[in-house]
Amino acid sequence: MKKKTEARRQAIIDVAAEVFREMGFERALMSEICRRIGGSKATIYNYFPSKELLFVEVMRQATDAEFKGILKLLNHTVEDVAEALQHFGEGLLSLIYSPEVLAARRLAISSVGDGEFGRACFEQGPKRSMSEVSAFLLALMEKGKLRQCDPAVASLHLRGLLESELLDSLVFRIESDMGPERIKEIVARAVAVFMAGYGPHDAGTNPSSDCPKG
Repeated sequence: MKKKTEARRQAIIDVAAEVFREMGFERALMSEICRRIGGSKATIYNYFPSKELLFVEVMRQATDAEFKGILKLLNHTVEDVAEALQHFGEGLLSLIYSPEVLAARRLAISSVGDGEFGRACFEQGPKRSMSEVSAFLLALMEKGKLRQCDPAVASLHLRGLLESELLDSLVFRIESDMGPERIKEIVARAVAVFMAGYGPHDAGTNPSSDCPKG
């Protein structure tokens, strides 16, 4: 077996991206990717055990720069927490409900029996952002800008609120208007609810008395 190289791996990803873009995931064949890259199917499978896992990597690379840009919006030195969350939420929803990422998420849902694929989608999606968001919220809690709670739970609540108006359209494949104005309105409502639950307490209250529990 030929020694694996990063250059060869990246070449496979680049060609696969072209094939997925031209044909869509369902119609794209590993044999077509193999034909364009040259070599045998076995060579590709040495790098990627399945078309699904190859697709996950293609999507990760395609969205990585934008994803990192969105995470940079989590600046715990800001004075207006709600405004920071608004900018972050708008960026996140614009990315994860873009046609390309939406297709990948729906594929993950439909492939629920494939544990390896589902785990890869989770690690490249929600898990990637959870630690960053948790750290951001923890810093705000330490500054007294949010209530003292489990930041990991708070990050899950934030994401849940941001997606609460959109999950049905994702699961049931219902097309809906995802223009910037609608996203802005959805995020504003989600942030308002989050701040109502996690915003600073009034003076004289117990800081952990009504904090959401994990």
